[in-house]
Amino acid sequence: MPVSPPRRDAVTADGPAILFLCLGNICRSPLAEGAARAAFDAAGFAATLDSAGTGDWHAGHPPDARAQAEARRRGIDIGDLRARQLVPEDFRRFDLILAADETNLRDARAIAPADATARLLLMLDLVPGRAGESVTDPYYGADHGFAATWDDVSAVASALVSEFASST
Repeated sequence: MPVSPPRRDAVTADGPAILFLCLGNICRSPLAEGAARAAFDAAGFAATLDSAGTGDWHAGHPPDARAQAEARRRGIDIGDLRARQLVPEDFRRFDLILAADETNLRDARAIAPADATARLLLMLDLVPGRAGESVTDPYYGADHGFAATWDDVSAVASALVSEFASST
């Protein structure tokens, strides 16, 4: 399957450029992108926000139906997002790449170009008391796992807004 370039419909602004990363870009990272878009919009802050996966098998597909349902339950529509694979350009285009778990972090580091400028962290490293933890992966579990994932990524989105607010 061809590798998709960064989406050009990603929210583009003068603020921080943040990429959310998981394995297939159909569960955790699109939920994180949706939560962050809502949090930045509510706070009135501009940002460039996007999501990607380390794998390419879902490229071009919308988020998992259960992820979309959970986002809708929280008042957010992520149905227009389409999965894409992380590409070397992302390490120059974004200020911050936030990985859902250690495997995604390791895989991202393995393809980072020598001239990468993005900081690479785990998503939950930004949440007090959660550093080093992984965002709950709901893909193989029951539907209620998506609520736990939403709680994780919503905490990340809040932490990002707080960090951005304190730096302006």
